[in-house]
Amino acid sequence: NFSVMAQKEEKVPLQKGDVEQFQKGDPTEANEGKGLAKSLTLFNGVSIVVGCIIGSGIFVSPTGVQKEAGSVGMSLIVWTVSGMFTAIGAFCYAELGTLIKKSGGDYAYIMEAFGPLLAFLRLWIEAMVVRPCTVTIVALTFAIYALRPFYPHCEPPEMIPELLAVLLIVLMTAINCISVKVATFVMDFFTIAKVVALILIICTGGYLLIFGEPQYRDSFENIFEGTSKDFSTISLAFYSGLFAYSGWNFLNFIVEELKNPKRDLPLAIAISITTCTVIYVLTNVALYTAMSPDEMLESPAVAVLFANKLYGPFAFVMPLAVVFSTVGSANGVIFTSSRLFYVGAREGHMPAVLTMINKDTRTPIPAVVLTGLLSICYLALSKNIYSLINYIQISYWLAIGCAIAALFWLRRTMPNAERPIKVNLIFPAIFFLGCVALVIIPIVASPTDTAIGIAIMLTGLPVYGIFIAWKNKPAFVDRFSEGTTRFCQKLFMVVDDEKNE
Repeated sequence: NFSVMAQKEEKVPLQKGDVEQFQKGDPTEANEGKGLAKSLTLFNGVSIVVGCIIGSGIFVSPTGVQKEAGSVGMSLIVWTVSGMFTAIGAFCYAELGTLIKKSGGDYAYIMEAFGPLLAFLRLWIEAMVVRPCTVTIVALTFAIYALRPFYPHCEPPEMIPELLAVLLIVLMTAINCISVKVATFVMDFFTIAKVVALILIICTGGYLLIFGEPQYRDSFENIFEGTSKDFSTISLAFYSGLFAYSGWNFLNFIVEELKNPKRDLPLAIAISITTCTVIYVLTNVALYTAMSPDEMLESPAVAVLFANKLYGPFAFVMPLAVVFSTVGSANGVIFTSSRLFYVGAREGHMPAVLTMINKDTRTPIPAVVLTGLLSICYLALSKNIYSLINYIQISYWLAIGCAIAALFWLRRTMPNAERPIKVNLIFPAIFFLGCVALVIIPIVASPTDTAIGIAIMLTGLPVYGIFIAWKNKPAFVDRFSEGTTRFCQKLFMVVDDEKNE
């Protein structure tokens, strides 16, 4: 399939109405009924971002921030500053997303500014490693907490969590193949459910702070006692905090499916990032009412410990909240990841069949299925998944930094282009310097892991050279690719409906 994916498509000449529509800033409207459906509303956009950000992390891993920050006060500062830093980045992405109205997120922006090679390396590491690994981690977390009520005092039988995780991945893959509306309904429902669960924690903590016994306020006495003095340790706390906000830029990967991207993209980003930051900070405040920092360090599942202490026989609601959270998160990552494959194929960087959609469901079924299959494959390597995620963190922030650099470059090369959102350059400058720091710090602190991460990213170079840059391949390769593409088209009943065929 790679041998035909870079071929240029014969385009149908634009009609007068099409040109006028293109000049209005939305070329996809000129071909209504083709490509992915423009079906996402503002509420859908908010729920996708909130649903992707709020996964299992806020329920099970505030421990990491507390461990590295050293004190309650510094921990809350880390959560707040991480949210503010994320908001700055999302604000910059709002300009990029309303300027370049293509799905694909930073892949599309790097492509526009710096060309196909750097864009492909970003696509390669994100689509082939980061996203499938994320789905795998979320699915395993779902399985562990879903089984906890049935095995409260012991570990479940071997392979049962893995089988349940596979079941979740298959179910979410099927839903995303069947209908965009069903997938967004699942996202909306589970986003509301987990936000309600977090609000329950926040309200409980607020009540204890105001009306509870003095013991519930003990953690807030000498709030900065024990604060770490080591800059590298504090930076690790910020890594943990920023990881919990992962997903802030996912809406940019599906901007073409928004009904009104000029209005809804920046609004959805502003609403969702603000919501997540407030929820994260207040949730951590609530957690400290029920447990001391030392108790938090002893239990990675702090939300479950919180429920066990305060909710008595109703403590089961917290594992249930984690289950809701992970289902919504898995659905959101599969939804946006499949669009990344779709956009990569459309640009000639992935097999051509991945850009094809089912005419009835208007979903990119091959791209969705590939995302699910990769996630299941990584499940076999689940013991090493967390290490793998650590390895590719440097490439993640390197790519984000490149996307912000693209904003500066496009300001220079496209000075008169319409920008519904135009940020003051001080914001991308601050965010770019933060990205540089997040790239340099792990090089100094952990050179081995950093080298492995860079090596994983650079595996994309031979793939690019062989399957994309090499144009004059033997004829049998083209025949094999065309045959494979036709087989997949028949299997999934998909077509490239951007062609008039």
